[in-house]
Amino acid sequence: MAETNSAGASGGGTNRGATTAAAVTVAAPGAGVPLAGPGTGKTHSEVLASRGERFTSHDPDAFPAVTGREEDWRFTPLARLRGLHDGTAAAVGAQRGGDKIELELPEGAGAEQVGRQDPRAVAAGAPMDIAAAYAHRAADEVTVITVAKEAVLAAPLRVNVHAEGGAAFVHLVFDVKAFAEAVIVLNHTGTGARSANVDLLIGDGAKVTFVSVQDWERDAVHLAQQNALLGRDATLKCVNVTFGGDLVRLVPRIRYAGPGGDAELLGLYFADDGQHLEHRLFVDHSVPNCRSRVTYKGALQGTDAHTVWIGDVLIRAAAEGTDTYELNRNLLLTDGARADSVPNLEIETGEIIGAGHASATGRFDDEQLFYLQARGIPEDDARRLVVRGFFADVVGRIGIPDLEARLMEQVEAELARTRTGVPAGAAGAAV
Repeated sequence: MAETNSAGASGGGTNRGATTAAAVTVAAPGAGVPLAGPGTGKTHSEVLASRGERFTSHDPDAFPAVTGREEDWRFTPLARLRGLHDGTAAAVGAQRGGDKIELELPEGAGAEQVGRQDPRAVAAGAPMDIAAAYAHRAADEVTVITVAKEAVLAAPLRVNVHAEGGAAFVHLVFDVKAFAEAVIVLNHTGTGARSANVDLLIGDGAKVTFVSVQDWERDAVHLAQQNALLGRDATLKCVNVTFGGDLVRLVPRIRYAGPGGDAELLGLYFADDGQHLEHRLFVDHSVPNCRSRVTYKGALQGTDAHTVWIGDVLIRAAAEGTDTYELNRNLLLTDGARADSVPNLEIETGEIIGAGHASATGRFDDEQLFYLQARGIPEDDARRLVVRGFFADVVGRIGIPDLEARLMEQVEAELARTRTGVPAGAAGAAV
């Protein structure tokens, strides 16, 4: 595997079918560049020196039109977005589809519909790109799901979203009050073009596990920005699992409202022929004594299977005592697949516990396969064991046994396609 591993230094590597680049920027406290956007004289791609000063807005008209040359969009095939990024999907009201949203709310949780001007609908932060801004404006209502203060949910809170064609725009807010404990599972199935904002407001001392499963049909397009705001001493485990869809682009953002916050971001993705699966993370350390850990793993197989992982971590000048590390690994199962992996670390203070990142992309370990085959295990079974072992670390850390079992079954279904050439398809079942 080609690997970069940085902690206070930059490095890079390239492997066939992969681009792996890593960067560390150390800036003087208070250093910065002008915001991008209208009236600043700078485009978004010109302000890469400071991730924390990227332009954000709830108004899509405040963003420049996307050309594909911007750093935030250069990996994304714009022609396959079906107008979710330029307003045309939102404008064609007659062709807009709908989502069936089913809520399973344990005791201690409740839901309501509010307007997008409700304070809870904007508390997690403004959209970071034009697609999320269009989704904010086009969503007719915001679904707010609240977990009461000090409530400990006895069962997972489940939100099952089934898309039925057309374009849909959704805004979900999970408002977890102080010292509550909740497991939240957001399932996506069906087809269509969907753009969403998903906000997590995590109160002081609260503990939340949030899992988003993208199990779309093969022709679906899904864009989503996930915004998490952690209170003092709050704990978040945020898991993204992506199997289905023609194009899926997720943008998780983690921010801290008080010291002592702890965020663990886990990801698992499996791309087949022609699929584009993109995950862009931004962890924004702006207050002291917070922690973050990022681990994303992906497998690819088939012609033109493409994955993109961008991991941006910013440690601002005020964030003394930060402890952060991010890791991305990709496994290429066949020729014709491509994985792009770009970890970025920006540091504005030297008073931290630790900061680093690593990225690796490669093929099967031939020695490991030989070892298994030498002990009488057929090649197909040996490959299956290697892939299961590759994902086991991430899956085993989710902490939801029925979901962990379901995900390993889906991995098996994807691997079966490698042997038979028959698409595994979306499972379509809630997990």
